[in-house]
Order: sequence, then structure tokens, then C-alpha cells
Amino acid sequence: MLPFQSEILQNKQELRKFAKQKRKELFYSGALDRISKSITDNILQLEIYKCAKNVMIFYPLNGEINLLGLLEDTNKTFYFPKCIDENLAVCKHIGDFEVNKFNIKEPKCTPIEDLSCLDIIFVPSICADMSKYRLGFGFGYYDKFFAKNNLRAVKILPQAEELICKSLPKDNFDVPCDILINQYEIMK
Repeated sequence: MLPFQSEILQNKQELRKFAKQKRKELFYSGALDRISKSITDNILQLEIYKCAKNVMIFYPLNGEINLLGLLEDTNKTFYFPKCIDENLAVCKHIGDFEVNKFNIKEPKCTPIEDLSCLDIIFVPSICADMSKYRLGFGFGYYDKFFAKNNLRAVKILPQAEELICKSLPKDNFDVPCDILINQYEIMK
């Protein structure tokens, strides 16, 4: 069941405001922990995840899906995003983090050059739609990142069902993900 109709909200700014409030409710009610655990369990069942060697995840902000439990998988090498100027870089997970200008924890290391090593990228979002488009914070870091030539990874969008709508407004530069996972199902 879709929690809201994005057509009622006129633009991305209104959608962000609505979705941020909904995320807060999920976070403060404790539901987000259960949702994150269910989504993580669904990811572990994905054949594409089982076969992956190099996986990029994100450090969650309040209200984002927490996938840090995946780090217990010793058969994978994990990577995290790092904001450098107006671009998103990728760093191998070595355990040390610092807080960036957006108050997001990111790795303290030198970014990798060859992005073709990544098998999966888990993509954060404020909300998503059934066509696997996402609404982020509006800075375009991930959309610019996805446009890189040597990126072959499968883009997976973990999102609470409560924050998935039928359709989001789109711009020409918006890039859909390949798989959408909520606490109940996997949508390819």
C-alpha cells in the first residue's frame, strides 16, 4: 500500500518536507530499527548480493535505513561515499570516520580511482517511487556519480514502504536505481 500520492504535493521541496517528517516519525517511534533489520534480511537473500565482492553502503542519518549490519559479512569488501567538493568519491572501509559539512559520517581515507570494482551500490534516499527513482536532499551528488563511465554496479535503493509513492517528479539528470527493497518485498 502506498502511503501518499506525490501528485498531491506539487514539487520536490514539498515532498522532501513531507518525507522528512515521516522519517522522523519512523525514527522516534522505533519502527526504523525493525524496518532496517527487515530490509537487511531481504538484502541477504538477494542472489546478486550473495555473489557480490565489493559493496558500497552509506552511513545512515537519522531516519535513513541502517545497513551497517551488513559489515559483519566478512566475505565482502565494503566501501563508503565521501563528498569531495561537489562530487561523490568512494573509499574502502577501514573503520575510521569523520563528520563532513552535511553532518554525515564519511571515511577518513584516500578515494579509490577505479569504480568498476564495485558490484553493488546501496543508495540513500528521503523517499522513492515505484519506478525506482529516489528523492535525495537535492545536491545531486549521487546523480552525478551515476553518470561516471566506469561505473557498472547494480544500484539498490533500500526504503521503508511508508516512504514509497507511485511517482516522483523527475528532472532530466535523475537516474533510477535497478532494485528497490522495502521491509516486505524486493522490486526488480
